[in-house]
Amino acid sequence: MAGFVAWIKAFAISLGGPGLFVIAFLDSSFLSFPEVNDLLIIWLTTQHKERMVYYALMTTLGSVSGCLALYALARKGGEAFLLKRFNPLYVERAMTTFRRYGLLAILVPSILPPPTPFKIFVLAAGVAKVRPVDFILAIAIGRGFRYFGEGLLAVYYGDQAADFLRQNARTVALVVALAVIVGGAGWILWQRSSDRPAV
Repeated sequence: MAGFVAWIKAFAISLGGPGLFVIAFLDSSFLSFPEVNDLLIIWLTTQHKERMVYYALMTTLGSVSGCLALYALARKGGEAFLLKRFNPLYVERAMTTFRRYGLLAILVPSILPPPTPFKIFVLAAGVAKVRPVDFILAIAIGRGFRYFGEGLLAVYYGDQAADFLRQNARTVALVVALAVIVGGAGWILWQRSSDRPAV
């Protein structure tokens, strides 16, 4: 497996932006390459800082596309599809979290680095038949925060960005996720209060 991952990384580096798109698509859909996207963005950006936005955008688009493919499969296959691939206990927890928090259940895990479970929430969104526009928006925001943030780290820290990410990725991601949760909770409360009939 290590040899295959090394080959994938070499493939992505040789293609640049399109390679990042392909790797992100595969990682977000049918395969898993933990942290490969993150490290590739940093490495490519340190080589070509002027292309940071392009690299981060291609990785984000690839991830959104891969998630959309999983979402479409789950939407078509329903809960039986989900139960074939995951422990029923995990499925129930994911569905409960999703019903309670809605799109925040997708947005927050999409920002967090591995080993945070993510695909089960993508599949749960398909089973719950979330509107495709809302789903795409949540994934794009979450992955965009993550990949553009890593690109900025590479611009400012250069080759040290990968070490910084390894040492602080979870802390930074948790801070961003907490900000998203607080903002999302505020938005939900505001919507609920605005929906109440005037007395």
